[in-house]
Amino acid sequence: MIKLVMFDLDGTLVDSSVDITNALNYATMPYGFGKMTVDRTIGMVGEGITRLIEKMVGEKSAIMPEVLDRFIRYYSEHLVDFTVPYKGVRETLEQLNGYKKAVISNKREALSRRLLEELDLLKYFDMVLGSDSTEERKPSPKPLRMVLGAFNVKPEESAIVGDSNFDIEAGKAAGVHAIAVTYGYRGIEYLRTADYIISDIAELVTLLAGIGGKSR
Repeated sequence: MIKLVMFDLDGTLVDSSVDITNALNYATMPYGFGKMTVDRTIGMVGEGITRLIEKMVGEKSAIMPEVLDRFIRYYSEHLVDFTVPYKGVRETLEQLNGYKKAVISNKREALSRRLLEELDLLKYFDMVLGSDSTEERKPSPKPLRMVLGAFNVKPEESAIVGDSNFDIEAGKAAGVHAIAVTYGYRGIEYLRTADYIISDIAELVTLLAGIGGKSR
């Protein structure tokens, strides 16, 4: 029986791609980088803000601190200009009130928590972890194990829901059920190793109810 559900944030609960793209373009504008499109941005996100900026600046590592600072300042001020929950997310979370729920994001914890709060989603979660909440971030299983320990729940009684291979790899390493959603930032080719794949977050309610007692 599933007792705990852990969720990725960006690309799973919310579409933040436009705000992240705008912040990237602001951060890199003075340094001669080409303008980023949303499609290009979503192909690069998933490993946290610092890693995202590292990918952007490439060999120009000397400007990394300045670009990162510009990104954080702009993004913090424009966190939810265009960011919205995916269709059905709020309704699904309301139906999952019998489960413990956590967000495990590779976005920094303070930004993750504030984004959830400003979208009126924070009230649905018992715990929020970001990339700076533990020593390692997804695909490491450490954040998941921290949540499991906090609620004293066994891995087989838990699931992680995410849109990327990082979520699936973390879930597999932690021994929890890995559920992939196909509407997020990664194509289906990155999700095939998940235990379950859904195309609509609303499918999660029935899926979780049916996982109990099943072998993977």
